[in-house]
Amino acid sequence: MAGKVWLIGGTSDSKIIADMLMKADIPLVLSVTSSTARTLYSAGAEVLVGTMDSSAMKTFCVQNAIATVIDASHPYATAVSRQAIATATQLNLPYLRYERNNFKPDSTVDKQSVIELDSFEDLLAGNYLRGQRVFLTVGCKILPQFQSWQNRATLYARVLPKVASLSTALAAGFTSDHLIAIRPPISIEMETALWHQWQISLVVTKASGAPGGEDIKYQVAANLGIPLIVVKRPQICYPQQTSNLSEIVAFCL
Repeated sequence: MAGKVWLIGGTSDSKIIADMLMKADIPLVLSVTSSTARTLYSAGAEVLVGTMDSSAMKTFCVQNAIATVIDASHPYATAVSRQAIATATQLNLPYLRYERNNFKPDSTVDKQSVIELDSFEDLLAGNYLRGQRVFLTVGCKILPQFQSWQNRATLYARVLPKVASLSTALAAGFTSDHLIAIRPPISIEMETALWHQWQISLVVTKASGAPGGEDIKYQVAANLGIPLIVVKRPQICYPQQTSNLSEIVAFCL
């Protein structure tokens, strides 16, 4: 293969993909948005840290002689995926989206209290949160949209233990006693204890799959009889998509 593979990373899945491609001796350059995400990969990996707009992506591909694009970014990082698709189309580069399958709870989990919504807009426009003690396990970027609900519900949130994440939450109206900064994975025991501690009556999460702890939240919600709102992944029309890791190396050859 002439040229390099551009792997858009930042997820645990992208680490697996990077290791597979490096083991296959496929030339590779990664891009991630934060220095924390950089630590996922081996010291020998070529990694660009920082955000890129469409123009920067095009320049990046040309300067790095990119021949193939593998998009393993977070399922909710829609702007990144859309810009990458546009860049690949402009430069006539093969593009493959990798995304893990949606989590499907087994038959032993009570799904009667699970509410699936198409978007955060649907959640915020509805009356789901009013008067509830709500635990938001949705990441920090979306928290500013909940600011208008601070006086209509009691909101708690979990964020990553990073200054930027905490600053975003505080600016969105969350006080320090309504925040917990911790890095996943979260055990079922810790999740249960936290919901008890804060007397949570409603939990909101993303459809991030088992690696994101979705399975644990289903189980704890069922055990405690607490409603769980799951915001579905955004729908994007990808040129090509797979959930099979073994297909990625073949695509890059």
